[in-house]
Amino acid sequence: MDETTLNGRSIHGKAQDMIARQFADDLVALLPKMRRFARGLARDAADGDDLCQATIERALRSAAQWQEGTRLDAWVYRIMRNIWIDENRARARRGPVLPPDDAAFDIADASAQGIEANVELGNVSRAVAKLPDDQREAVLLVLVEGFAYKEAAEIIGCPQGTLTSRLVRGREALMRYLGEKP
Repeated sequence: MDETTLNGRSIHGKAQDMIARQFADDLVALLPKMRRFARGLARDAADGDDLCQATIERALRSAAQWQEGTRLDAWVYRIMRNIWIDENRARARRGPVLPPDDAAFDIADASAQGIEANVELGNVSRAVAKLPDDQREAVLLVLVEGFAYKEAAEIIGCPQGTLTSRLVRGREALMRYLGEKP
């Protein structure tokens, strides 16, 4: 009989399939948030989608490493961040690549009422893209994705005080970019 382990427990046949299916369903439910975060990190829609796909592939391959009872989203974001760092290192070895001028977050509402909001969202997403990587990560995790400071610090792998400093500097820079006084 096919036997494997998940979180230290032996699993057989149908039970294994049910757990794998539930894990995959939970990943699918996270896709919109993952995609938004990936596009914010990558500063480009296509690169963000590639990052999201690579993250899903690695998460599925590493499903046995996820600890039941912990936050799946935090675990997946940590995987995504690690892939992004690895890709940036590889890209740095290959040479600089400039992001496109039109890099922005997805804008779902194209109605007449939403046009002004879409323009402002585009301005904000361009401002976020200008932030240094460490500040952009903090802003995306806390302000966009809604993680608590402690959780965001764990995802990034830094002390909570460091995350707080990055977030403060990121907010101040965003306000400058958007023409508001800090």
